[in-house]
Amino acid sequence: MAEGKKDIIKPFRMTKQEADVLAKQAQKRGMKESEYLRLLLSQKPNDYPEVRILLKELINEVNAVGNNINQITRNYNSKLYRTEDRELLCACMKKLNLTVRELTERIGGL
Repeated sequence: MAEGKKDIIKPFRMTKQEADVLAKQAQKRGMKESEYLRLLLSQKPNDYPEVRILLKELINEVNAVGNNINQITRNYNSKLYRTEDRELLCACMKKLNLTVRELTERIGGL
C-alpha cells in the first residue's frame, strides 16, 4: 500500500449491516476499518495473509512433484525405469492439478 501522510477524509454512508460486515472483516484480519478499506482498494493478493499461505503450499507441492520427476528421470536414464514410476508421476501431477484448482477457487472466494 502507498505509505505517506493520509490527509484526505472521505465521509460516506452505509447500512448497519454493511458497517457490521466491515467491522468483522477488519477485526478478523487484525486491522483497523480504514486499513482494511485501503487494502480492498489496492487489490493486491499478496497483501492477504491467506493468499501468501496458499501460495507457499502450492510452491511446496510443485517442488515435491519436481523432485519426483527428477528421480523418475534419473531412473529412466539408468535403465531402472518401472511402470510404478510412471504411475507415481501421474499421481503427483493429478495432486498438483487438484491443488492448483483448489487454490484458484479459494483465492477467488476472498
